[in-house]
Amino acid sequence: DGFKHGYACVNDARLHYVEAGHGPLVVLLHGFPELWYSWRHQLSFLARHGYRAVAVDQRGYGRSSKFWRSEAYRIGPLVADVVGLVKALGETQAVVVGHDWGAPVAWTSAWLHPEVFRGVMGMSVPFAGRALIGLPGNPFGERRPDEYHAELAGPGQDFYQTYFGTLGPIIDEFEADARGWLRDIVYSVSGEGMLEAGFDINAADPVTLIRGSALCIPHGTRMRERFMTPKVMPGWFDEADLEFFVREYERSGLAGPLSYYRNLDADWHDLAPHAARKLTVPSFFLGAEFDVATWWGAECIERVHEVASDYRGTVVFDRCGHWLQQERPEDTNRVLLEFLRGLE
Repeated sequence: DGFKHGYACVNDARLHYVEAGHGPLVVLLHGFPELWYSWRHQLSFLARHGYRAVAVDQRGYGRSSKFWRSEAYRIGPLVADVVGLVKALGETQAVVVGHDWGAPVAWTSAWLHPEVFRGVMGMSVPFAGRALIGLPGNPFGERRPDEYHAELAGPGQDFYQTYFGTLGPIIDEFEADARGWLRDIVYSVSGEGMLEAGFDINAADPVTLIRGSALCIPHGTRMRERFMTPKVMPGWFDEADLEFFVREYERSGLAGPLSYYRNLDADWHDLAPHAARKLTVPSFFLGAEFDVATWWGAECIERVHEVASDYRGTVVFDRCGHWLQQERPEDTNRVLLEFLRGLE
């Protein structure tokens, strides 16, 4: 792929990373179910513009370490991995950028370690403090995640974060058809998938929309039953891209990535001592109109100045879905570069 691959041994973990370019360090953190590869368009772009861009497989993913204990995937070790990676790369500071689950890790890294991270950009998931993933009616972790997820899903079904955290039926449905599951989840929450499904953020209140979507799973059914299958793969995620993800996940499985969700309640408790602390480093949020995480994080975005003291702004791409740095790479690169230039 023309990039440099490497491994860093940090925090008792082996982290696989891919880098390009020279200059100020920018660390790129992927989400679920993704890999370093999700940043392929940003790596080369940042290198051309004078930055050292490093995309990492987070622990449990790709070629990085896998752990049998779910506790190994709590927010503390995830943040320690990023801090340790900066040091292992011979740097003292970095800008950290995260998408999906990478966003809470990026936000929390900058929140707790402003001496290491001189800027942070979250994509898809806005800053939510101890909640990590803000939800309608619970933007900053005012209520315990496990308790609130049960109320949000309603009777007879589970919110997807609860379903993922069981490490049970979700693994069974994935292993039965890894390729089909990855293909369909990518399409279902993309801009094209959301448009085909007729997603309308004004059609009903947030809780009603969540309960009727693929993000809630009726008891006794599979998540995949609410997915959509593309007739043709979208141009931004073609058969070759899908094949890369399939190969990696057939080797690594989902137990590690799903354990991030299993620990949300524990993370909420772990971050309690920091609940009143503000995010102080320069920060920016990039979301998308048809991204459910941006949509249900609306209250976090609206109230961000209550919890962040150097917030530089929000951009939301229209007619774009969850995978914004892949769906809209040129626009993402433009916004990212503007943020980075503003830190100089």
